[in-house]
Amino acid sequence: MEAVPARARGYVAAVAVLVLLCLLPLPTVRTPWWALALLSALYAGCEYVVRRRLGGTFHPVLLAAAFLLPPPAAALVPLPAALLCPVEQRPALPRRVWRAAQPALAVWGAAAVHWTLGGRDAVVTSDFPYALLPAGAAVLAFCVILTVLDGGILVVAERVPLRRAWRGLLSRSLAPVAVQGLAGLMMAVLWRSPYGPVAALLVLLPMYVSWWVFAQYHRERAAHQATIRALVQAVDIKDGYTRGHSERVGQASVLIAREIGMDDERIEVLRFAGILHDVGKLGVPTRLLRKEGPLTPEERRVIELHPEYGHEMVRGISFLGEARAAILHHHERLDGSGYPYGLAGDRIPEAARVVAVADAFDAMTSTRSYSRARPVETALVELERCAGAQFDPRMVGALVRALRRHGWHPAVTADEAHTPVRAVAGGGTLR
Repeated sequence: MEAVPARARGYVAAVAVLVLLCLLPLPTVRTPWWALALLSALYAGCEYVVRRRLGGTFHPVLLAAAFLLPPPAAALVPLPAALLCPVEQRPALPRRVWRAAQPALAVWGAAAVHWTLGGRDAVVTSDFPYALLPAGAAVLAFCVILTVLDGGILVVAERVPLRRAWRGLLSRSLAPVAVQGLAGLMMAVLWRSPYGPVAALLVLLPMYVSWWVFAQYHRERAAHQATIRALVQAVDIKDGYTRGHSERVGQASVLIAREIGMDDERIEVLRFAGILHDVGKLGVPTRLLRKEGPLTPEERRVIELHPEYGHEMVRGISFLGEARAAILHHHERLDGSGYPYGLAGDRIPEAARVVAVADAFDAMTSTRSYSRARPVETALVELERCAGAQFDPRMVGALVRALRRHGWHPAVTADEAHTPVRAVAGGGTLR
């Protein structure tokens, strides 16, 4: 987002005013200024390194500040980082203010909860396991404040609907921030120990390594998504009548996979299989894909080569796993009359049997050049009629149960502009 709307500027200003109100008691609070200065410098250094090398934000030092300092003093820790770290997008001022205000308010809230529950004394005396209770409450407060602020900026800056703005933000951020909170608590306890701040700094090295591994995983995942998106967009451009079909088949495949109890890893593979099941159409002449009249036997044989074309195209993509078999065999039929190899029954890979049902369901409920969309219930009745001969009855039953429980609300994104994934907990649109 290059321009910051006026309503977003007002929102940022309001958050900044809240931070100033949190700082008002500072002159009356006994503050260890040397500790505040050291933590501020340490956080600024960590933010600079993490932003440039890994992306995202690094919270252990902030949470350690919440466990060590009074709330008004803890709120000062993020400010030097906001001033020193470069801002790539313009205008820089509102983005810099947001970088300062959002974590400042979150760490103030975490410190207030921690001190209210007696966490300071538990840290000083290393009172375990009691120290975990106020620390856990502080981490939860930290996450909740970041979530509320992030959702708010999505509403005012990007006009995301209220019902969607906060969906999933807290659940995605809680686990990683809880891990960083544990590291922050270890820092605080070591800081208060006879070994002092130097020992506390040792916590950051393994935390940085784990953060690097986490970032590498997400970069690899983003590369996978980009590869799949590019292939899907190419198919959608070539066969305009089926725009969005691939992603809908991916969603229906996920519904079936979850219903039959597949683990999360296989569910993700099934989603890839559904999305890429028609990638072989890139090898089919466009005039055949867009032909409005009936196909000749020769033309049909050419189109029926697309599973083999697709399998060849993705053969070297290792992360697809069994999705490659689904791409090759999703037009096989349970009675052995399908293509390309005429496999029957259990000889057809399970992933292919899932995608076959998902593909047929979306084909029936979508308008094509040769047919009008049918109602969902009509499509389900047709699937049940063909179960046992064309489709696996287990997969048909799973889709019927899933749709009757959850409904069918496909969200197609293949033709939307790619937007970068925000960092979990405190990413925000102004970062």
